[in-house]
Amino acid sequence: MNTAPLMPKATAVWLVENTSLSFDQIANFCKLHPLEVKGIADGEVAAGIRGHDPITSGQLTREEIAAGERDPGHQLQLAHTKVRLPEAKRPRGPRYTPLSRRQDRPNAILWLLRNHPELKDAQIMRLVGTTKTTLQSIRNRTHWNSAALTPMDPVTLGLCSQMDLDFEVNRAAKERVPVEEDRSQTLMPAEVTTREEERDVFATPAAAREQEPDIDVDSVFSKLKTLKEKE
Repeated sequence: MNTAPLMPKATAVWLVENTSLSFDQIANFCKLHPLEVKGIADGEVAAGIRGHDPITSGQLTREEIAAGERDPGHQLQLAHTKVRLPEAKRPRGPRYTPLSRRQDRPNAILWLLRNHPELKDAQIMRLVGTTKTTLQSIRNRTHWNSAALTPMDPVTLGLCSQMDLDFEVNRAAKERVPVEEDRSQTLMPAEVTTREEERDVFATPAAAREQEPDIDVDSVFSKLKTLKEKE
């Protein structure tokens, strides 16, 4: 195997002191030079290093050591560990920004403030690795170089990845309070608006007919006859 054991020199010290393995076998297992292992045996190398037992740490078995002691040509194999350590998660702190890109950080902050106003201050600080003081000064236009700032995409500048930006934007969108829709006014059903009603365009409305007084034909003619006699 190409993987060296933990603390290779300390492991070599223990193997030299507690086994009859050859220098070549120990050097091959600990990924050291055979002359370096010989120096460990002579007390010239690693004089102040305490030996580390590879059997206790589960890196080597007693059977493997016995097989190497019986056969000088046998190469020791590192034991497979049965314990799987979880992958270290990246800390969700402020991102480190290289010195060559720190001058572009205010431009990236201005771009985020204009294009993604839903982002919180902590999210912007996490994306571009800035401080709250710098963020507030750019937002309030009190930054010393505020007049010369130009909005620039932080992904293009290399201050953050597109995945990190999308993650923060989606997170901010989910945390926003949804606006309640006004359902007090609704449209009329299509059956009502598209229904064709049979109407008589020449008919007098019912309300008008009720208001019209009844006309007496005899009284009208009698008045006309009286007017003619007077003339």
